[in-house]
Amino acid sequence: MRRGLMGTLLLGVLATAGRVVVPLATQRTVDAGINGPDGPDPGLVTRLVLVGVVVVVATAFVSYVVNRRLFTATEAGLAELRTTAFRRVHDLSALTQSSEQRGSLVSRVTTDVDTISQFLQFGGLLLVLSVGQVLVVSVIIGVTSWQLLLVVVACFVPVVLFGRWMQPRVSAAYAEVRARVGRVLGGVSETVVGADTIRAYGAEARTRARVDAAVEDQRRAQVRAQTLVATSFSTAVLGAGVVVAAVVVVGALLGVDGDLTLGQLTAVLLLVQLLTGPVQSLTEVLNELQNAVAGWRRVLALLDTPVDLADPGEDGRDLPDGPLDLRVEGVGYAYPGGRPALSDVDLAVPAGTRVAVVGRTGSGKTTLARLLTRLQDPVSGRVVLGGEDLRRVRAASLRRRVAMVPQEGFLFEGTVADNVAMGREGSTGEDVRRVVEELGLGPWVDGLPDGLGTRVGQRGEALSAGERQLVALARARLADPDVLVLDEATSAVDPALDVAIGAALERLMAGRTSVTIAHRMSTAERADLVVVVSGGRVTETGRHADLVDAGGHYAELHRAWAAQLSPAGG
Repeated sequence: MRRGLMGTLLLGVLATAGRVVVPLATQRTVDAGINGPDGPDPGLVTRLVLVGVVVVVATAFVSYVVNRRLFTATEAGLAELRTTAFRRVHDLSALTQSSEQRGSLVSRVTTDVDTISQFLQFGGLLLVLSVGQVLVVSVIIGVTSWQLLLVVVACFVPVVLFGRWMQPRVSAAYAEVRARVGRVLGGVSETVVGADTIRAYGAEARTRARVDAAVEDQRRAQVRAQTLVATSFSTAVLGAGVVVAAVVVVGALLGVDGDLTLGQLTAVLLLVQLLTGPVQSLTEVLNELQNAVAGWRRVLALLDTPVDLADPGEDGRDLPDGPLDLRVEGVGYAYPGGRPALSDVDLAVPAGTRVAVVGRTGSGKTTLARLLTRLQDPVSGRVVLGGEDLRRVRAASLRRRVAMVPQEGFLFEGTVADNVAMGREGSTGEDVRRVVEELGLGPWVDGLPDGLGTRVGQRGEALSAGERQLVALARARLADPDVLVLDEATSAVDPALDVAIGAALERLMAGRTSVTIAHRMSTAERADLVVVVSGGRVTETGRHADLVDAGGHYAELHRAWAAQLSPAGG
């Protein structure tokens, strides 16, 4: 945003100086062209009027150039600020993101930056030029009549003092407005995403009341802020009116005494208009500044949020080529303010092993999956992949070699092909079709209305849960990772697609290291290694048959699952 700023300021000063020429030309026109000692001088009047016209046109052109340069520079700078803030949001861990409403994060990248943009484009330069204009005009008035300058200063001092008294109050009011806007966006986005759940539980009235309350809180905060602004602005308008009246009265008295000519009085009145305008603008711009500062602080708070999953970048290491083994060494993890989710977890997974992690809800399975993919970092211990601590591995290398299929496959607006292609940059339509066929999903894709060109809708809502999961599996296959982590990827699929998903999973996991957070024991039965998690600790490891024979926690879970499937259990 600093690029070309000095040139813009110089042009702004030139435009401001051009405004002062007209009052001076008016004074000369009245005193010399109309009331001259030899009577009216039409030629002089004409020349002075032409000078005024030229100056006004030139000033308008220079002002256009100033605004164009200012808009171009600020938009470029603010675009960089938006992208930087957006990247910081994605650099934060899922846990940090979850600590704040998504709508509030969005508002920091959008509306809060908008307040900064509005101030910089319409107030920032105006603030600087208005101060300069006030100084220049004050000097000219003082040279013309020091008595009138004292009148102007005496009238404006109370206005300025009142404005300074109002500024901290306006600043606090706009800080509250920015916070309320973030809460409204968060509440609205949450209700849109959870619309089906709200309808299913008949919670429309309660949800509407909660959103309405947030909107009402924003309205009240906005009204309070605008009331302060209106009070401040009205005071400036009143001060401007008092100044004009006082200048007319005192100027007339000075004219009667012969201390001021009619041209000088006219020029001072025009200069006072150039003075009152900036003073009023200064009040309004300072109010806008408070709003911009509030937004700026929220953006900076986002940029200053520590990145707890920092990419080591150039100082990091790449994962070694070839199959990757996986080790978890003394890992512990606790969510802020909560009890430990994992404690002293040790696990060794040879390359190419198919692992199933089982346990009751809340046992720590999903936390373990997040640590294996470095969506979170352990509080103690370390996760080692291919001999490298994940915290020392470059993010680009990690994401190329490790992929995760979450419990609910997230889809983006676009087609089935678009969503599959996100698995690898630069993939073609042929690549997408190939992985679909490799997973045995060709018949399912051909049964869609437009095949791979079928649009999935926002968040994939045009497809069923099972179909979204199939797209997520194809995306992971296209990524072709060496290590695959599946977080209960078959827990929410439609029965009609269960066979297709099971076959696709078998093909997807073949020949690679895979860790599946198992929801069904059938997944554990087919695994090379079963890991049992209970109370945040690994209590058992081994093959399915061996663990069943051991009669421990896994055998108990397996018996309970088998009982549910038996006719008596049904």
